[in-house]
Amino acid sequence: MNSSQKKSSNGSADQHMDNALHELFLDGLKDALWAEEALYKNLPKMAKGATSKELTKAFENHLKETEGHIEKLKQTFESLGEKAESEKCEAMAGLLEEAEELMKDHKRGTMVRDAALIAGAQKIEHYEIATYGTLATFANLMGHKKAEKLLKDILKEEKNADAKLTQVAESLVNEAAMAEEN
Repeated sequence: MNSSQKKSSNGSADQHMDNALHELFLDGLKDALWAEEALYKNLPKMAKGATSKELTKAFENHLKETEGHIEKLKQTFESLGEKAESEKCEAMAGLLEEAEELMKDHKRGTMVRDAALIAGAQKIEHYEIATYGTLATFANLMGHKKAEKLLKDILKEEKNADAKLTQVAESLVNEAAMAEEN
């Protein structure tokens, strides 16, 4: 093993544990952990603010997944021999603030509010998809196989959550919102 390699907790030699990309990777993991923890706190409000049962159920299901994402991120840190730490993710903070504003701006009990909630939630999902895609690519490049698998698992669930939101919007919410009066 050369000086740019370090033995990981799972016994494999992970390369490049001390370079700038690895630091960027760790910073991204810290942001992702903060983002998931913040989303976990906010999803119940979004579920409660939804009008349709389908959207409420989608948010409740994603809450369970988000709990799993937090655990997988902690396992990712562990696989790298690092302490799981979170660092405020300004992007997620802004997206959650926007979702909160969308709820306040639209009348409770309307499908327009559901459409707004879906729009806000999909912005969050797209941010998460970009984040986990990037982190999985970095993990692959640096030979962090366990981290890569965990991150790809999260990425798949984020894509599925986004698809579910699209399905709820297109099968129910958007048409009903169009029919509502101001």
